[in-house]
Amino acid sequence: MDIRPLDLADAPNLVPAMAALLRSLALEFIVHESTPLGASTFLAENDEMGIRGYLARGHVYHVAFDDGQLAGFISIRDNSHVFHLFVGTPWQRQGLARRLWHAARAAAIARGGDGNFTVNTSNHAVPTYERFGFVRVAPTQCLKGLYFNPMRLCCAED
Repeated sequence: MDIRPLDLADAPNLVPAMAALLRSLALEFIVHESTPLGASTFLAENDEMGIRGYLARGHVYHVAFDDGQLAGFISIRDNSHVFHLFVGTPWQRQGLARRLWHAARAAAIARGGDGNFTVNTSNHAVPTYERFGFVRVAPTQCLKGLYFNPMRLCCAED
């Protein structure tokens, strides 16, 4: 497994695969709990154009490849907020999410982050973030028809 920062020169070739992976996983694990409007809004905001926009706004992505195939990715906004963390179904429950998290967290701290992180996660991913040391900071929220759980990690090592 190869985990590396997303090179902006590679982005035009990788963003379509990232958007396709995100869409398939969102349909399976996230948006089925949302309102129809929430689901369509989330999918529209996280399509190829959306991911390109996040890159343009400074989100830092790390990508994981298994024999040249995109296995997962993570993005961090402002060195402190986990914005995306998606791992393809064949690679789930093998520690890839944790490896992506470690790489992204270390890079964010190296860029000046203080080690405090937030995430707004789906119900499905709450246990994963809890294993990383995140704790809920509020009950489940709904914004634009999408349900999420605000969580925080305060300078903890896992």
